[in-house]
Amino acid sequence: MADYRQCVGVMIFNAQGKVFVGRRKNKRLAEHVAPDHEWQMPQGGIDEGEAPYAAALREMYEETNISSVKLLKEASSWYAYDLPTDVLRKSWKGRYRGQNQRWFAFLFTGDAAEINIDSPAAGAHKPEFDAYRWEDIENLPDMIIPFKRAVYENVVAEFLPLVPLVKGNG
Repeated sequence: MADYRQCVGVMIFNAQGKVFVGRRKNKRLAEHVAPDHEWQMPQGGIDEGEAPYAAALREMYEETNISSVKLLKEASSWYAYDLPTDVLRKSWKGRYRGQNQRWFAFLFTGDAAEINIDSPAAGAHKPEFDAYRWEDIENLPDMIIPFKRAVYENVVAEFLPLVPLVKGNG
C-alpha cells in the first residue's frame, strides 16, 4: 500500500475575516471527480528536508504570489485524506494513497496588487488557479472536492475562532 504524501495547507485571512480560495485551473486531473467543487485553499507537497512552515510559505507564494502575511496559528495536528479507489492509480503515479497535511492560518497584510494567480512566484511557477475570491470560512467544506471535505471541516473548526481576531486588523 502506498504511503501518504506529506503536504501543507494554507488558510489566508483578509482583514474582513474572509478566506482566500482559488479555482483549480486544470480540471482534467484525475482527482477532480466532482464538478462545481474546484475551489480550494493553497496547498502542496513538502520538499525533502523542508520544514512544514517553510513549505507553507513557499506553496502560498508559488500559487498566489502572496508573501505579505502574519502567522496566526499552526494546526494542532496533521489531517489526512484518502484518494478514492478509482483515482488512486491515476494520481501521483500511484505512489500515494492520499495526503497527510499540516495546516497554517495567516493574515494577509499586503494589498490586492500583490496577488497574482496568473504569474505566481514572479512568473517562476506554473499557475494553479484560474480565478480566486475571498469566501466566508463556513462555506469552505461545501466548495472542496468531496473526498477532502472532512479535512476542510477539521481545519475550519480549528481556525474558526480566528475570524473575530482578524477582522479590522489588516
